[in-house]
Amino acid sequence: MTATMESLIGLVNRIQRACTVLGDYGGDAAASLPTLWEALPSVVVVGGQSSGKSSVLESIVGRDFLPRGSGIVTRRPLVLQLHKTEPGQQDYAEFLHLPRKKFTDFALVRDEIQAETDRVTGKTKQISPVPIHLSISSPNVVNLTLTDLPGLTKVAVEGQPESIVIDIENMVRSYVEKPNCIILAITPANQDIATSDSIKLARDVDPTGERTFGVLTKLDLMDKGTNAIEVLEGRSYRLQHPWVGIVNRSQADINRNVDMIAARRKEREFFATSPDYGHLASKMGSEYLAKLLSNHLESIIRAQLPGITSLINKTIDELERELDHLGRPVGVDAGAQLYTILELCRAFDRIFKEHLDGGRPGGARIYGVFDNQLPAALRKLPFDRHLSLQNVRKVVSEADGYQPHLIAPEQGYRRLIDSSLNYFRGPAEASVDAVHFLLKELVRRSISETRELKRFPTLQAEIAAAANEALERFREDSNRTTLRLVDMESSYLTADFFRRLPQEKEKGGNPVATAGDRYSEGHYRRIGSNVSSYIGMVSGTLRNTIPKSVVHCQVREAKQALLDHFYVQVGQKEGKELAELLDEDPALMERRQQCTRRLELYKSARDEIDSVSWVREV
Repeated sequence: MTATMESLIGLVNRIQRACTVLGDYGGDAAASLPTLWEALPSVVVVGGQSSGKSSVLESIVGRDFLPRGSGIVTRRPLVLQLHKTEPGQQDYAEFLHLPRKKFTDFALVRDEIQAETDRVTGKTKQISPVPIHLSISSPNVVNLTLTDLPGLTKVAVEGQPESIVIDIENMVRSYVEKPNCIILAITPANQDIATSDSIKLARDVDPTGERTFGVLTKLDLMDKGTNAIEVLEGRSYRLQHPWVGIVNRSQADINRNVDMIAARRKEREFFATSPDYGHLASKMGSEYLAKLLSNHLESIIRAQLPGITSLINKTIDELERELDHLGRPVGVDAGAQLYTILELCRAFDRIFKEHLDGGRPGGARIYGVFDNQLPAALRKLPFDRHLSLQNVRKVVSEADGYQPHLIAPEQGYRRLIDSSLNYFRGPAEASVDAVHFLLKELVRRSISETRELKRFPTLQAEIAAAANEALERFREDSNRTTLRLVDMESSYLTADFFRRLPQEKEKGGNPVATAGDRYSEGHYRRIGSNVSSYIGMVSGTLRNTIPKSVVHCQVREAKQALLDHFYVQVGQKEGKELAELLDEDPALMERRQQCTRRLELYKSARDEIDSVSWVREV
């Protein structure tokens, strides 16, 4: 294998290993882009139960590390990543679920695979699609990623659900249907190729055979006088790639703990001395299979490098945008923390003002309070009932007391006007409260729309509390000022109104009307009409002045001084208190860390691809 090919395959293997550590591997249906794992080629081992899949994997690795037994042994997918190390280095294995723990005893690796399988499936014959990730580093392996799947079966045995046959097939299909999947179809030589489960499935998903490598196991167990030459030479079932025969260790060899080096030597001797397969000996065996897969992977990787590079660049752009959205880490010194807090406050304040000024929706609803709600509330005031003939007569009569009024019932007018003006307090207070509610809602929306604040839930809560506290102060001031406008109308009645009142004159110039005229129904109707006219004038005035008061005391103050008190409080805080305000959401911190690690992975992958591409060009 050339150095360039080793670089290419090693690059893919390192990227896949990094993807595994980050959890960025296939199966994430929520991902907006195809994951880098899915874009890289990998080898999936498919076969029926007891077809020799595990023995093939162990032969390729050169280590005895997989659980064995009868029936269904592989009950979870095993993603096996082989990493070639420098000569002389010790073999070791690592599991994704046991980070930073290296296994040099491969019997313990077998025990851990069994224990991890049982942890998810229990000590039953159930299966699970949750993969086990195992990496093996050794100078005696080639750079490969292989996935071992549960063996295909035709019937459910005791302890398995009836759906087990379909469940296993669907799981296997979910891997082999991917266009970058290389199918290693395992078939025992002592079984008719026409009934091979792995070949049948491979033909369904890869009808041209471009992605399928056929492997015949158990050649040494065939009946005497028979051989598999027609299959191995492609005459029984032709694939685009050559069939490879494998001779695994026998059960007696396993019981005697025959190591893989001796097993490989024995396999080479079998093919070299076989009268049936001697002419194919150079293209048979587990060592040849590993090299064949490596060569094929190298050609695929070369062809796919431009597409992989494009995916990496696109993902880097998305990850950098996401990091900008999540925000960069905050400094640890008090000055940097105070600066960050003030910047976040200004970002919130800017969005809040945009809502008020029309850059964002919401501010128009305040105008709606003045243009719709206030006029409607003024129209609904019960002046018709209050200035009814009966009530006017009652109020005027009570105001006159034992001495009837001489010209116009001034005290009666004042009482009617004062009591009528008192009704304006309700709409005035309602306008203040309506605008207060809308401002609080704009604060809530502005906080939620300030994406920089999403990182800091504590600061979010503090800003919300400070803003609402300020709005409450503005509301109280606005309420006092607006009600004062109503009270001012009661405090001093417009004199011109009284001067315009029609004076009743008797014929002959007598300025005093008769008692009958003063207490007639028409007289009281005129009084009610005059008061109504005055109240209408005041209503028009208040309709214009109440909005001015509310905007001045609440909206204007909210724009100019919403967080002034908070700024003073923050400026008095020490470093520890500032750090508490910038206590990020743990989930967000974890998301940023994952995003940063993925970005580093993709940038490293891009740099490595560039370096390998440069070597190829040279």
